[in-house]
Formats: sequence, structure tokens, C-alpha cells
Amino acid sequence: MYPLLSHSFPRRFGPWLLGLLLPVHLWAASPRAVSDFSLIDLRGRNVELYRAEGRAVVLFFTGVGCPIARKSVDKLHQLNQQFGAQGVQFWIVNTYPNDTTREVAKEAMELGVHNLTYLCDPRQLVALSLGVERTAEVVVIGLKDHKVVYQGAIDDQLTEGAERPAPQKKFLETALTEFLEGKPITTARTSARGCRISFTPAAEAAEPPSYAKDVAPLLRQHCAECHRDGGIGPWAMDSYGKVKNYARMIEEVILTRRMPPYDAHPDYGQFANAHRLSREETQTLLRWVDAGAPRGEGSDPLAEPLPALADWPLGKPDVVLRLPQPESVPATGVLDYRHIAVPNPLTNEFWLAGVDIRPGNRRVVHHAILYAQWPGCPDDGSGNGVHIFGWAPGATPAAYPEGVGKRIPAGAEFKLEMHYTTAGSPQTDQTEVALYLRPGPQGREAETRQVAEYRLEIPPGESEARHYATYAFKAPATIYSLSPHMHFRGKWMRYELLLPDGKRETLLHVPRYNFKWQLTYRLAEPRKVPAGSWLLVTGAFDNSAANPANPDPTKFVTFGLQSWDEMFIGFFDAADEPKAAGTASAGQP
Repeated sequence: MYPLLSHSFPRRFGPWLLGLLLPVHLWAASPRAVSDFSLIDLRGRNVELYRAEGRAVVLFFTGVGCPIARKSVDKLHQLNQQFGAQGVQFWIVNTYPNDTTREVAKEAMELGVHNLTYLCDPRQLVALSLGVERTAEVVVIGLKDHKVVYQGAIDDQLTEGAERPAPQKKFLETALTEFLEGKPITTARTSARGCRISFTPAAEAAEPPSYAKDVAPLLRQHCAECHRDGGIGPWAMDSYGKVKNYARMIEEVILTRRMPPYDAHPDYGQFANAHRLSREETQTLLRWVDAGAPRGEGSDPLAEPLPALADWPLGKPDVVLRLPQPESVPATGVLDYRHIAVPNPLTNEFWLAGVDIRPGNRRVVHHAILYAQWPGCPDDGSGNGVHIFGWAPGATPAAYPEGVGKRIPAGAEFKLEMHYTTAGSPQTDQTEVALYLRPGPQGREAETRQVAEYRLEIPPGESEARHYATYAFKAPATIYSLSPHMHFRGKWMRYELLLPDGKRETLLHVPRYNFKWQLTYRLAEPRKVPAGSWLLVTGAFDNSAANPANPDPTKFVTFGLQSWDEMFIGFFDAADEPKAAGTASAGQP
């Protein structure tokens, strides 16, 4: 597979061998289609190739400090002025894994390219997939068919250690002119002359990664727990043959960051339940796929049976609540939320160490929320009482640290809010809830709180309808987890802590919100928050036709319960600090 051809040969053969092979395999090759990819820009926005508008995208690969890349910036500005109005976008891609966002932003400002789309690719996936080996290399991609139009140098002026007074051949300008005029590209491939890019040993090795030693163990560790019989993945990674069938799909979902399903911005926050592949792991998978997904020698680790799926990830529950009877779900139609009373077998006050919900039928359970009510209990405005725990695809069980628990007073009544969606045939469901108990009262009482905006106004066709909401901490508290919630039009959401001393701290930024994965981000180190702090949640909705999940881009959207309506809620689990003896309650908003 030619995009990574140069990584397939030992370095001792020297560049002369590649010079002989490249004209055969690359330079004379017909235009190749490029896989979709998603990267985050310097402003924290998600940028996806297949959603780009216009006629072409020019990718310019760089790294902080590369002299040839720096000297090429003025040419990018000139080309942008020349071709930008004709539907050509210029994207700068930083592909140095150890460049910090601060360093990249500083150089972007210094070079005056901060107003261009500037993307960061710390795992080097886009460069690797396109066979880019040097900075200052450009790749032109036509947006009609996503095929490479031209790849190589901007022109012939700059080279390693030398520079002509002026270029003699303007490769990129000529290629863009020919492309826009619908003419064949005279020179579709040239050699780039920037700084050499260092990839991981797995990507630069002479031989592709071993399936048995490198690839299958990686998939078993990170992927097979969901991609198994009875798991939530759509197919089982239980043999080489299955993985081989989906090898190119694995490449695509890695490049687009759809898998693993975890999209927190890496610059903000450390999370105990982070699901990420490392740079080495991702390059191992891409290198293997590009080599044709070879089987090689050795036994198949994926063929070895996995441990049986646990009934409950947190272990055997102390109490299991269950819908009193199976709920019938019709084959078609739009269903109202059901609020179903669930008997509470415990008559005394108790404290929860953890809670989990297991849908009885994942085909029809859209979400399930456990509420509790008792005399004088607070309410979030819904009339349902206190939010205990919610499940949606991607949710993980709630488990609180030692000394922390959720208090359930004596005589509390439980209700399950069930949102069912139809599946084309009649179905039934009997969802269950697992309760894990503390032995007695705890020093801190955990609560699921929310930062919400109910006055949503999302115009039709609007691609960046921004909203925000705030929460005031009247007492010192500790935050344990963050759970963004929007519907199909949700685009991004950010949690920021505004401290009394004027400092501003981003706790979580999700640059690409995905309604299909209702993830909870559990802080690796719970964040203590002083009284007088504010939690600011900002975000945006994409109600345009370019949003493939948008139910109706012509609709003016407001707050509502159904999925085609919208919500803007930043859930978070927190507990007030224990009050000193004799201290009056500060209360909460």
C-alpha cells in the first residue's frame, strides 16, 4: 500500500532506492481517495475533512521551529489570497508530537497564520496515512471525491541547506490552477524538502507490525471488551478473519476519532476513565492496516475466550431494583417518557457507595434515570425529585470515593424515567438498577447537580448557536465527575471553573459532542472548589444541513424532552465539604 511505502524499506538502502521506486508506485499512480479524518484546531474546534466546504483543501504539514516550513508561510498567504475565493481552503497541520499547544499558538501568532485553519495532529495519524515524511509538504485534496490532486513541495525554491533567489517551478500554484480549470495535473507528485518527521519505531520499522505479537494484544486490551458477543460493539473481534474484514474500517474510525469513543480535548483535565490509544498504539494499527493487515506467524490471541461479561461491573450489588413488570414497547411511533414507580425495599435511611443501571433491552432503551422523592426533598424543576443516576449509551457506573456517598432518607420513593424508542417490531423491557451501600453515614454527601439553560433558541440553519449556563458554589465543595448532555444538534461543550481570585480553569472540553455516547468524565483527582467559585458551561448547537445527525435543519429548536428537541445541561457530581461544628448551612442554589 503506497502511502506508507517509504517506511517499508530499511534506511541502509538509502534514498536512491526510494528514488527508483517512487516513480513507479507513487508518482505515476492514479489519484487515490483519502480517508476522512478529524483534528482539533488551535481554538479547540473539531475540524473534519469530509465536512469541509468548497472545491479543495490544501494540507501544509509543519512543526514548531522548522526553518523551511517557516519560510514557506508567506507563500501560503499569497496562495490563499489567490485561490481562497475560488473555493480552496488552506489547512496547516502541526505533526510534531511533543509541540505543546502553547508553543504552536505562539509560533502561529508570530508567523501570522493564526487566522488560517491550524490543526494539531500529535499522534501524527494524518501525516502517516498520507505518507508525509517531511514538513513543508503539501497535499491537495479535491472535495468532490476526496482524492489527492497533488502532493509534494510548494515550489522548487527551498531545499535542505540551500535556497534559490526565486522559484523556477511553482508546483502547487500550477496544480491548483489546472485543477480549478478542470485540466489534467501536469505534475501530480514532487519531493518535499522540509525537515524530516520522526514517527514511532512501529511506523518506521522495515517490517509491518506482527498481528500475533503487536496488533491482536492491542485490540484485545482496548477494543474486544465491547466488540464481543453480548457487548455493545456491532461485531466481535474474536479472530484474525473478523479483524481483517474490518481493517480499513478500523483505520477510518481511528482517523476520525470515532473510536475509542472518548473525545475530551487532551489539553484539559485528567480523567480516571479515559479511553485513549497512545501515539505508538495508533501508529501500530495504521501501519499494519496499510501493509494489508498481514496474518503472519503465531497463534491468534483474539481466538482465546475472554472472561465472561460481569452481570454488574462494580460487582455483586447489595440491592437490585427492577421495573415491577415488563414494559411493552410498540413496533413504531413516538413514545412519551414513562415514569414508573419502583418499590424501595429499604425502610431506613441509607447511603450509596455506587449505583448502576442495566437496560433490559438495549434495542429500545434510549435512556433511564433513577429519581428519588421524600418529603421536603429538592427538585430540579422536573417534578421528579432528586436525580440519583442516569444511564444512556456510553454511561459508566457511579462509584464514590471512601467517605463519600449519596444519602437516601428513610421512606424515600423511587421512580425510573424510561425513554423508549421503537425498533420496528414489538419489544419488551425490564430494566434493573444496582445499589451499592455504605455501612453508615459518610462525611460528604454526593449530589448530581446541573448547570442548565432552558431558554434555548436555535435558529434554523444555524451552525454555531452558542449558549451558556452558570452554577454558583456558595459552600466549598469537591467535584468528582462531569457529564455533558445535549441532543442530536449538540456540537461542543466546555466546563470552566471561575475562581474567586480571578483565575479561569478549563476542567473539560469536548470539541465534538456525540449524542450516541452519553459519556461521564470522572476526574482522576477530584477538584476541590472554594466557596464563591462559579462553574461556567458553554457550548454550541449545529442546526445546519451540514450536521448529518440533524433531524430537521429547517426547524426553530427550543428546549424539550424528545431527541429532536434540544437540551443544554452540564451534569456534575459534587459534594460540599463537611461543615465545622456549629456552622450554619450555606445552602446551594
